[in-house]
Amino acid sequence: MIRAVVFDVGECLVDETREYGTWADWLGVPRHTFHAMFGAVIAQGRDYRETFQHFRPGFDLAEQRAARAEAGQPETFDERDLYSDVRPALTRLRAAGLWLGIAGNQTVRAGGILRKLFSDDVDLIATSDDWGASKPEALFFERVAAAVPGTAQETLYVGDRLDNDIAPARTAGMGTALIRRGPWATIQWEREDAQTLPTLRIESLGELPARIAELNGQAR
Repeated sequence: MIRAVVFDVGECLVDETREYGTWADWLGVPRHTFHAMFGAVIAQGRDYRETFQHFRPGFDLAEQRAARAEAGQPETFDERDLYSDVRPALTRLRAAGLWLGIAGNQTVRAGGILRKLFSDDVDLIATSDDWGASKPEALFFERVAAAVPGTAQETLYVGDRLDNDIAPARTAGMGTALIRRGPWATIQWEREDAQTLPTLRIESLGELPARIAELNGQAR
């Protein structure tokens, strides 16, 4: 039985296209060039932060986040950046009696934004900065399991990355749902492990209520 659903943030709930565009602007490179390099780095299985190193060797993401904030250009997102299926899916999942959480690799600032957007919609909002642990570390998913009522086996973790989301959540004993959007899932979707690792493969969060009902042996 799935009793709890926990969502990743970037490219699961939040479309990060606009934010990565602002990073291209900060680096002073054309947005399409930045996005092309970003996709190439992901396709090669490298850390996405290497994209920044290509354009500015020695780039420190934490330092540059602080510099952007100091310059009045902090990283940010808002209601406009939520995928259109997010709010309807949360409403339907809540109506089905599921416990809901949001937990991802995010900064303290992002955590504050998430709480403004979702405090009335979910039972938990937590970030890697809150917990002092980042995906794919086992400790991150231990924190998730400790926060969720019930067992890990009763929890479904929803994310867009095999490496950061699906594989470590499965190792932690959770069910998983790989959602096909954003650069990672789009590039990884046809890989063999993308076929076999996730409990569910979905194209939209709107599929989750019915798919979870099926897993729980309930009528749609």
